Amino acid sequence: MKPTSYRVMALAGVPMVRPGDDLCQVVLDALVANEMALEDGDVVVLAQKIVSKAEGRQVALDGVTPSRRACELAEQTDKDARLVELILSETDEVVRVTRHVMIVRHKLGLVLANAGIDQSNVAEGAALLLPVDPDASAQALRQSLQDSTGRAVAVLVVDSLGRAWRLGTAGTAIGNAGLPAVQDLRGRPDLHGRLLESSELCVADEVAAAASLAMGQSDEGTPIVIVRGLRFEHGGQSARDIVRPREMDLFR
Repeated sequence: MKPTSYRVMALAGVPMVRPGDDLCQVVLDALVANEMALEDGDVVVLAQKIVSKAEGRQVALDGVTPSRRACELAEQTDKDARLVELILSETDEVVRVTRHVMIVRHKLGLVLANAGIDQSNVAEGAALLLPVDPDASAQALRQSLQDSTGRAVAVLVVDSLGRAWRLGTAGTAIGNAGLPAVQDLRGRPDLHGRLLESSELCVADEVAAAASLAMGQSDEGTPIVIVRGLRFEHGGQSARDIVRPREMDLFR
């Protein structure tokens, strides 16, 4: 029996992405620079940051006027009131507030710190918001890549998110096209023939975590990863299908 294996390859030499850049061309150029070509079954994984930059989601704080509520929360969190206003603009619900951190339910359904807004590796005095619709971003890029190369690929948009029950962040899929999001294993037998009753595998997050480890989190400059050798059926699920419904959320 052949051992199960797959490859995770971070592409070097990706240039700084700017608003309006064609991400399909960015990926294709990076593949050429790394002397690679897409193959059927590849998963193309992009850091959320370059998707947000290409889609013009960078906001200058000088142009933000904080509301009264933002100013009140800024005092509680010791954060810039303008940044708090941006967080509120992306948020459906404020879940927890503490010093330096706001835990919120994002409009995308994600429960995360500070609405996923980031100020690292962006211009001074600016903040970067999550894409408006990461699933749509992933689908558009997947279609463009397939049209350009003729290869059947999947695309993930990933971000590093914290988890309520664990320290540290882990790569998480916030946009998905072509990859099964959650694989339901319930009803399948285990090694002893007992039927599984609650096992659901988050395939998209498993792949996102592997890719995020290769990307790095600081100054590596490798925001595009190719995952090759996975066996999966091209699925129609989105990253939104991973979000736990409110009534099943035991941490709020």
